[in-house]
Amino acid sequence: QVQLVESGGGLVQPGGSLRLSCVASIVRFYTMGWYRQSPGKQRELVAGILSGGRTNYADSVKGRFTISRDNAKNTMYLQMNNLKPEDTAVYYCNAVNPDGSSPLFASWGQGTQVTVSS
Repeated sequence: QVQLVESGGGLVQPGGSLRLSCVASIVRFYTMGWYRQSPGKQRELVAGILSGGRTNYADSVKGRFTISRDNAKNTMYLQMNNLKPEDTAVYYCNAVNPDGSSPLFASWGQGTQVTVSS
């Protein structure tokens, strides 16, 4: 069973920054992604990183979020800058299916809550 451990969330004011971490043994083997889910909405992919290092982002976070990975540490990161209230959600990591958006594994970690509010 895949273990995914997210951390780094918190409460931040609009315009602030946070860095999320995802520790998982699968980080180095797959295209990985950060997903988020806010109340009443479907879980969505916001950033992905291919094994070769190429990255892609949802339009809503492009220019503000940066995804990266450290294979030696089995860790993936999401640097989030200029946060907006609409970024409030629980953030999860998972491998990404070849379709480019759906999660590869059915199991999820506990997620990390990000709340952007003044």
